[in-house]
Amino acid sequence: MKALAQRLLGRGLRRWALLSRPMTLGVRLHATDEAGRVFLVRHAYREGWYLPGGAVDPGESALTAVCREAEEEGHLVCETAPRLAAAFYNRREGRDHVLLYRCDRVRQTRPRLPDREIAETGFFAPDALPEGTTPATRRRIEEDLQPGTTRPEDW
Repeated sequence: MKALAQRLLGRGLRRWALLSRPMTLGVRLHATDEAGRVFLVRHAYREGWYLPGGAVDPGESALTAVCREAEEEGHLVCETAPRLAAAFYNRREGRDHVLLYRCDRVRQTRPRLPDREIAETGFFAPDALPEGTTPATRRRIEEDLQPGTTRPEDW
């Protein structure tokens, strides 16, 4: 029952976003700690584990947005400057573009407690991602770990 409610809420939020903003620009952050572990989030309103990220707000740069999302979703501070890794079209949403940033050294300033948006967070070894990690998240991590890999246009 909880999974159904999460899916319905997620669909409702995506529909509202589509109606209120005909096109969105989003950011995601492939953030790793000093041990090379990847930081992932599990949202309370949708299934699966994701790279942290979200929408770029009006008047905000993409770089500012990715740093803000890292702080909001994980209490992460980038100790090295995030760098733009790739740009994708999110065909599933039909109007979104996603900028993927990479930060090779983040520090969590305090634990991220669950709330209405974030159910769970954690650092994971790239070869031991949690069950439920989304296919797109797995692809982005694999691409980043194989320099020179040609990235697709679609998220």
